[in-house]
Amino acid sequence: MPVTPGAGGGPPSRPSGGEPPRRRRPRRLPLLIAAAVVAVLALVYVADLLISSGSVPRGVTVAGVPVGGLSLADAEQTLRTQIEPRTTVPVQVTVGEVGTQIDPTTAGLAVDWEGTLDRAGEQPLNPITRITSFFTQREIGVATSVDRAAVDGALGELGPIVDRAPVEGTVRFDGVTPVAVDPVPGQQLDKEHALDVLARDWASGRPVNLPLFPLPALTTPEDVATAIEEVARPAVSAPVTVIGEEGSQGVLEPAVIAAALSFEPAPEGGLKPVLNPTVVTDALEDQLAGSEREPVDASLDFSTNPATVVPSQDGRGVDYEATLADLLTVLTGSGPREITAVYSDQPADVTTEDLQALGTAGVISEFQTGGFAADSGINIRRAAELINGMIVGPGETFSLDAATGPRTPANGYVEAGVIDNGQPARGIAGGVSQVSTTLFNAAYFAGLTDVEHRAHSFYISRYPPGREATISDGAIDMRFRNDTPTAVLIQTVWTPSSVTVRLLGTKYYEVESVTGPRTNPTSPNTVNVPEGEQCAPSQGAPGFTITDTRRVTDVRTGEVRTDPTTTTRYNPSPRVVCGG
Repeated sequence: MPVTPGAGGGPPSRPSGGEPPRRRRPRRLPLLIAAAVVAVLALVYVADLLISSGSVPRGVTVAGVPVGGLSLADAEQTLRTQIEPRTTVPVQVTVGEVGTQIDPTTAGLAVDWEGTLDRAGEQPLNPITRITSFFTQREIGVATSVDRAAVDGALGELGPIVDRAPVEGTVRFDGVTPVAVDPVPGQQLDKEHALDVLARDWASGRPVNLPLFPLPALTTPEDVATAIEEVARPAVSAPVTVIGEEGSQGVLEPAVIAAALSFEPAPEGGLKPVLNPTVVTDALEDQLAGSEREPVDASLDFSTNPATVVPSQDGRGVDYEATLADLLTVLTGSGPREITAVYSDQPADVTTEDLQALGTAGVISEFQTGGFAADSGINIRRAAELINGMIVGPGETFSLDAATGPRTPANGYVEAGVIDNGQPARGIAGGVSQVSTTLFNAAYFAGLTDVEHRAHSFYISRYPPGREATISDGAIDMRFRNDTPTAVLIQTVWTPSSVTVRLLGTKYYEVESVTGPRTNPTSPNTVNVPEGEQCAPSQGAPGFTITDTRRVTDVRTGEVRTDPTTTTRYNPSPRVVCGG
């Protein structure tokens, strides 16, 4: 019987013409190749690490200058050669849309060369980092040695140029036509981060863009539209009649109402109307004068020695605060546009008792300033009225901010010219610093004790340098203390061209002011404001430092004391070029 190959227990036979079976390849060869590659890479890595040891890591740039792979000595020399020339030229700075320059020397900026290379760090150990360094760059910037006071001063000069308070929405009048003024957000130099950016980029050779942060307005265009419809238009729709005694009457014409009416943000949101009592009172006083008896202040008659007191006389007239209390309701309501005047007794500002309380009264000191604009004059007159007749008793401290505030339209102040960070601007109660300066000098020459005053940041030529005082509602005050044994009375005289402050009482001192020369002059920067941006052109003025020393002689004993010298540093007022 035929036998089947492979049947049973015999070995299989190889088919005729077939290929021999394949043998499996050993698996050790790929592993050996991989190990060899790793070994080579490791050798390359170690060799690269050894070769680059002591040099700057690859890919490093400093202020745009490549120094990767150089030895530390060569890297420092390269940086000094290429960067050092930049450190003596003005740094171009942009802040928002405004461009200007900063002198690095004045700003106290210097390159810390050793610290700069330290920022590059050690050679990286991560292989991936070492490989990618062949194809990438890492900018580390210069390490800067900073004189904090100097750079703060340089950035402080930028603030006035770029800082812009938000402008709240309001309603203005073109004649008697209400005009919407929508709110505009403000901006402010971010000084904290600006210092970091300036220290990092000032030596880059490129303009340095300093950061700002926005200041949002409290009001909205919808608030403005509501104020026009509900208040402004009804208010100027017709005259208002004020009925006085003895057949007198006054008429508030729509033009007067428009001049007196303003709007300000309300605490609960929206805009609230405000009537300026000074504007309304000025319009009515002459019309109702026939029904009034004016008070007369007590005065001093210097034809006798000692001076005698001329008694005051009380008057009777319109109590305008009570009379105008309901004026807004009448202006916006649907009833008759009519008000009945309220009358009351009106004591003199300076009474007989006031002057008698001063003892042997006379003029202790007197100071006058002038040169103000008409709108500022309204505010100067209002502040002078409020302090006229005030008495500062022995040991008492007088605060001008408390006596004249709040300086708002509701308290009789108007918008006028102000100096806002060295540039002309507009603001409510502009000009009151003139009263502050005038009163400060009167107190200075009376020998009274200076408790608080602050000079303007920028010099104003109509004031004595080093002997002037600004004021800001709730923020900056002018205060003095009466350390004499008797009271002092403040008397003010206002004219359209000057304001005078007299201090009456017993004279204890003769005072001399010793003013030093102007030193440490600083030149103004030039600021280019793009076309379309809010801008007030200015020729600028140099800054300077000045000292003042007060010498006080006691008229009773002849003893002379010298008060500590005060030093005032005025910033340069920038030269502002509008339209680029």
